[in-house]
Amino acid sequence: MVEWKQEESGKPDKKREELKGKVIRLPDLVEYADGTVASRMVINRKCGSITIFSFDEDEGLSEHTAPFDAVVTILDGECEVWVAGKIYQMKTGETIIFPAGVPHALSAITKFKMSLVMIKEGDDGRK
Repeated sequence: MVEWKQEESGKPDKKREELKGKVIRLPDLVEYADGTVASRMVINRKCGSITIFSFDEDEGLSEHTAPFDAVVTILDGECEVWVAGKIYQMKTGETIIFPAGVPHALSAITKFKMSLVMIKEGDDGRK
């Protein structure tokens, strides 16, 4: 299991900049890597981020909480997700919202890829 740590950087990244204005396939942005989790940040702003992950079979993210809601969409493969003690099996095309402050984790059943969208600021005044 990998511990989740969100990258904090306001600096422009050449690899992210070259994605702008082009049609892209999110699953193609990160390759599978044997025995590990790989990721590629697509957008990273003060207000939120979009990151694409690939997980080898039996890899995952250990239980953690986040101060903001996070939207996870499975782009390829299957995984098991834990949210507040409930277990869900997810597959390609399915989405779940991890509520802010609620413990969650995930683990690959097969190799899988996901997108993670985190919105850090909103109309409710939270930052």
